Amino acid sequence: MEQRSHITLSQLQGRISIALADALPLPVWVCAEVADIKINASGHCYIELIEKNEKTEATEAQARATIWRSQVMSTIGRFEQESGQRLTKGMKILFKATVSHHAVYGMSLQIQQIDALHTLGDMERRRQQTIEQLQKDGVWDMNRAQQIPLVVQRVAVISSATAAGYRDFMMELARSNYALHTELFEAIMQGERSDESIVAALYAIAARAEEFDAVAIIRGGGSTGDLECFNSYHLAFAVTQMPLPVLTGIGHDKDTSVTDMVAHTMLKTPTAVAQWIDQRATDFDGALEYCAITLRDICRQTTHAATLRLEQMATDVRHLVERTLQGENQKLDGLSTLVANFAPERIFRLGYAIARKEGTALASVEGVNVGDTIDISLSDGTLNAKVIEKTRDERRETREF
Repeated sequence: MEQRSHITLSQLQGRISIALADALPLPVWVCAEVADIKINASGHCYIELIEKNEKTEATEAQARATIWRSQVMSTIGRFEQESGQRLTKGMKILFKATVSHHAVYGMSLQIQQIDALHTLGDMERRRQQTIEQLQKDGVWDMNRAQQIPLVVQRVAVISSATAAGYRDFMMELARSNYALHTELFEAIMQGERSDESIVAALYAIAARAEEFDAVAIIRGGGSTGDLECFNSYHLAFAVTQMPLPVLTGIGHDKDTSVTDMVAHTMLKTPTAVAQWIDQRATDFDGALEYCAITLRDICRQTTHAATLRLEQMATDVRHLVERTLQGENQKLDGLSTLVANFAPERIFRLGYAIARKEGTALASVEGVNVGDTIDISLSDGTLNAKVIEKTRDERRETREF
């Protein structure tokens, strides 16, 4: 059997080490995504780095990196101070590193510096992409279009049960003079998969939407990285689809998250959310009191006006009665004069007399016969007479019809 020339594995690894040292003698700047990060008991930091295809998300490259204990504070600490966020899984970073190769452990990178501005720029780019996609989807204003009750009394709260922000929120509501009901839907509020946890809480609330007036997403302050989940398209889209108005009190002043932007009402802190809810109830109570005062004043004014009208009507009626009585009295006076003018006594004094037969006044000669006895009343007495002749007045007959 022919003996082929060969080298050992360690020799091959040695050649690779020499080749890498010759090819990359100086540190290089590398862009990659943090797949995993751990700091062991010795204080060294070990990072798994990957590069994904932007379209397929398939892993195209992978490597291990190390930050030695002596450089952890200067490298990671400086990055977190400048970026305002923790170095975490899923973050894209631009770092300067030396390349080395070990016969047993293979190639590794020793990170010396991480560019905070690159990471911040990448986060802002993804934030803008989320905003543009939500607007393109036509859902940007959907939650703001939700009708919110004049008084928000039943609030579904999304928070961590142990968070200081949740405690501040509940303490502030406890000071309210109104009966406000809250129910906690616990969720992970930062770190890996926090957006999925918050979305799950939103879905649970949506299934019981008729039990609540609004949703409050609250979290105390934190670094930019801690709050990065609130720029997630997945979370922001879920907020736009909620059948209830969403209030946010995420507790950061530097930037406004995408979740804040699509929520019905954005407030800065959990305490501010509680104050807003209480103030809304106070305003409504004040409005009711104002309505009650206004109604009372209207009733008083109406009653006073009605009283004045009744008094005026009484005066008018009295005057009308007086005028009517006066007119009737005048009529009675006229009738009295007329009656007095036609009284028998007056007629008698004028020389007239009244003839009666058996007590009945005679109006015509036809009422008596010759030989009848009649009574003739004069002004000063009565004559008893006997009819010996009756004569008809022909002139009178021709005038009567």
